[in-house]
Amino acid sequence: MSDRRLLLVHAHPDDESINNGATMARYVDEGASVTLVTCTAGEMGEVLVPDLAHLAFEDKGGLGEHRREELTRAMRVLGVTDHRFLGGFGRFHDSGMAWHEEGHAVAAEEIPDNAFWNADLTEAADELVKVIREVRPQVLVTYDEFGGYGHPDHIQAHRVAMYGALLAAVPSYKRDLGEPHDIAKIYWTAMSESRMRASLRALREAGDTETFAGMEPDGKLPHFVTPDELISARVDGRDTVQRKMDALAEHRTQVQTDGPFFAGAESGHAWWAEEFYRLVRGTPGPVDDEGFESDLFAGL
Repeated sequence: MSDRRLLLVHAHPDDESINNGATMARYVDEGASVTLVTCTAGEMGEVLVPDLAHLAFEDKGGLGEHRREELTRAMRVLGVTDHRFLGGFGRFHDSGMAWHEEGHAVAAEEIPDNAFWNADLTEAADELVKVIREVRPQVLVTYDEFGGYGHPDHIQAHRVAMYGALLAAVPSYKRDLGEPHDIAKIYWTAMSESRMRASLRALREAGDTETFAGMEPDGKLPHFVTPDELISARVDGRDTVQRKMDALAEHRTQVQTDGPFFAGAESGHAWWAEEFYRLVRGTPGPVDDEGFESDLFAGL
């Protein structure tokens, strides 16, 4: 077992590459153990590739199985060899979502009976307790309480991760799930407000009005953008960002390689090379000149 062990809990395939791809690749390169738990197969995601539209939930279906293969290829690119679906593939179904008039996701009016959003919290958390007590990570990464942008599966993944971490540490709790383990540091993913405003300003000054449409450099930003004073850590992924983008490209049904995620290749994808985190549990380590930890394991 590696001396450094990182556990990430995400809702759907592709969330891990978007939020933490550079971080995961970096720690793999450094010899740390990286475990990814994905809570659903993303069966109700939007299919952005016309020739694969038949996979959509409302069409012939099969998107979940296809996204499992996409995730396998993405993890191969990042070098992550330990990936699991919470409770096993198909245990929890994608819940779907709808858009609120204020611009964030909400639960859809109709949700499958076996949707992750409907899952019993303790039952789902117990599945994660098993993983935590087996892997014994020092660091856990998941979403904030709003799931970044309100998606019900992201919110539920946050709840399961936080409750699972709590239960896993209790000495008297369900010893049949493994020996108790207390995770030293827990982080929530974040996107830096200052970096977002700077990026928007550069795009608008260059005449690009379509990328991140509706967001302006000095205007109101969505919930997933985090004020810098709330951010604890910044992982420098300049050496691994190309693998992040290559991994994201493997999620072919979910991203368009000529879209905003892939803009800026001429500058080395600098926007996506920095990944930010909020420390919500544990003691922070040393910080740089801007007040950020540069290593999620700092101080351990």
